[in-house]
Amino acid sequence: MTDRVCTRPDCEGAGRGLINPRGFCAECGRRPPPLPPAPPPPPVAGSRSPGAAGSLSSEATADTDRARRRDAARKFRVRPAGEGLLDLPRVELPTLRDLVLRDPHPPSRGRICGRTGCGETVGAPYAGQPALPAGYCPRCRHPFDFTPRLRPGDLLGDQYRVVGCVAYGGLGWVYLAEDTQLDNQPVAIKGLIDDEDEAALRAAVEERRYLTMLDHPGIVRIINYVTQPDPRNSDRLTGHIVMEFVGGMTLAQIRDCVADAVPHFDGPRLYEHLLAYGCLALRAVGYLHGEKLLYCDLKPSNVMHHEDRVKVIDLGAVRRLGRDDGEQPVITERFASPEVLTRGAAALTERHDLYGVGMTLKELSDKATRPAQRPPGLGAESYRRVLVRATAADPDRRFGSAAEMSEQLWGVLREIHALRLRREQPAPSTLFAPTAALLDASLGRVPGLERWLGAEPRPVLAPGLPRPDQVPPGLPVPFPDDADPGAALLRTPTDSGPRRLIEQLKAFPRPSAEIRFRISRAHLELGEVDSADRELTAAARIIGSGARHDWRLWWHRALVRLAEGQVAAARAAFDTVYSALPGEYAPKLALGYCAEHLGDHDAAHRFYEAVWERNRSQGSAAFGLARLRLAAGDRGGAADILGGVPKVSRHYDAARIATVRVLAGRLGGPDGLPAAEELVEVLTRLPRLYLDDGRPSGPARDRLTAEVLETALDWALGAAGGSGPGLLFGEADDERTVRVRLERTLRGLAQQADSRGALEVLVDRANAIRPMTRV
Repeated sequence: MTDRVCTRPDCEGAGRGLINPRGFCAECGRRPPPLPPAPPPPPVAGSRSPGAAGSLSSEATADTDRARRRDAARKFRVRPAGEGLLDLPRVELPTLRDLVLRDPHPPSRGRICGRTGCGETVGAPYAGQPALPAGYCPRCRHPFDFTPRLRPGDLLGDQYRVVGCVAYGGLGWVYLAEDTQLDNQPVAIKGLIDDEDEAALRAAVEERRYLTMLDHPGIVRIINYVTQPDPRNSDRLTGHIVMEFVGGMTLAQIRDCVADAVPHFDGPRLYEHLLAYGCLALRAVGYLHGEKLLYCDLKPSNVMHHEDRVKVIDLGAVRRLGRDDGEQPVITERFASPEVLTRGAAALTERHDLYGVGMTLKELSDKATRPAQRPPGLGAESYRRVLVRATAADPDRRFGSAAEMSEQLWGVLREIHALRLRREQPAPSTLFAPTAALLDASLGRVPGLERWLGAEPRPVLAPGLPRPDQVPPGLPVPFPDDADPGAALLRTPTDSGPRRLIEQLKAFPRPSAEIRFRISRAHLELGEVDSADRELTAAARIIGSGARHDWRLWWHRALVRLAEGQVAAARAAFDTVYSALPGEYAPKLALGYCAEHLGDHDAAHRFYEAVWERNRSQGSAAFGLARLRLAAGDRGGAADILGGVPKVSRHYDAARIATVRVLAGRLGGPDGLPAAEELVEVLTRLPRLYLDDGRPSGPARDRLTAEVLETALDWALGAAGGSGPGLLFGEADDERTVRVRLERTLRGLAQQADSRGALEVLVDRANAIRPMTRV
């Protein structure tokens, strides 16, 4: 000892603790500061409490951690991913020995004292001084030692030869070793960072137990458990878990790659990789939940990307669901849900793990700040809403299960993938039934006879935007919730009309929100809006306290608002559904209509595009995009969209009719007539349309032909007057040819008249079109 005393204000022996020859205080185990320490800065809002791990770490320490992760990541070779939805960049292992840490350091932010109930941080840097690898807790004097127990060359269990330290986990050092009895295959050996840590010892026992019983490709696999004498105390045995070696980068290292825009973790595909991480991690988390286990400490450093796969590692925090033995759970504050931070283990549920998955994805995507890393179209907003729901402060707002969250991640992943490649990624929804109805009032239909009976002889083509009260039957219908007592009845097919169906469903003897929803929709079919709204009030009472977060209730409220003509209110309700279900088609289709009706064409385009690019069979989205193109005067763009509806779609024939009407229709403005090549294309398409139940002639074909020929006549008159070049029919006199054909067609329409007045009007129109007789 020297005669120098410790001057630290937090040293219990301040003023009398002697400094030993190595320069450390015998009382608190730390170096004295070279100068009296400055007063501590005031606490920053949102910072962690003084007892939390890492609260004493400096910015320099954090920079050192990031530099260490980046140095380790540079040792890996990353190859591009395939084009599959879940394909990830391939992280190829370097020489395994390159992963060995040359100078293994203890956790740079320190750890909580190992004595139960203490809560003090030990082994953390202080006032610019480096962290101590060993010493005593300044509060309770409990010893700690973070130095590795195993050294290169040590042989465990006469089988596993240690190569060196490769990392430290939440509770223990991780060593690379070789199995000498199995061709020196690499294995990972995990031992405690501090075997004086009582909580860590218990967690190690729990981890060994759970690893032994688990079998999932996304969870690290245990191979063996071996013990050996403690090198510092030969009378004491220390245990080590032998696991499969997962050589790759943690998502904490991937986060740094994203921040540095490393190739293959840059560009618009980045978010697809992040969503794939989430889907794959949720598979493992969902498996644990099925085994009645909670992971508790999901964070980037506990998820490993190796080769083109993902594994969850470090199960030291796993605990039985519902276990309440008074012990605090092993969590990381930054990734722990608010209710667990406030109430501890009593608040642990599956939603805590889902919060950790959401925060892990947020950590990665927050580093994607470059414009080139942003996903296209609506993808960024859908991704944001997934994270907002997953990380909601109120656990009731979060996803209810790993499967539910995974389904929405899958939907957003398909959306971004389709928007990037302009290649559809269809998949049936498990929440909404498809509908045969089409969100179109006229564009995809052959005009009725009344078109030729009005005052305007040749009206401008109507874009076909439906009235709000016409929309509810054209939107997808939610499947009944299987947990509802009325679900089985509602899944039974029926041919009852809406009035009879209401009578039948009201006889159901048990309270059922789903029955009320179905009755509400039946009232909307009958135009009984007030009755429909009353059924939703009854449904909310049945649902109870969860009604404010029930997306089915919000969906039906939006339908009622549409039926009332309150489109802005409907838009707000559909937006709530979109926030709850960011990966679904239905709310985006509904929001596209609302935005279009309210004149917000940019927003309407984003919603329709997200649905259309993902599934080309969604005819309502195609018609919405076509209407937007027509409003912008882009006749060819509208026709191209409609022409992309595939033959397998139930809206295929309507789209083909709409294409003909768009190419031949009269638009508003001085340049409202189509070009000659567009009319020629129409005359080619017209005979191939499926009309009149497939017959080559009939009333529907006559009406559509008449509409096309009227536009052709206007074009021919313009061409004869010098405003249009070329021939339509290959005839020397296009005008006469069109007049002859149109007169014949209009006389055919006269035969469809159901009244004498209609017959006279149509005959008069035919006579007015008739060409002058040549002498």
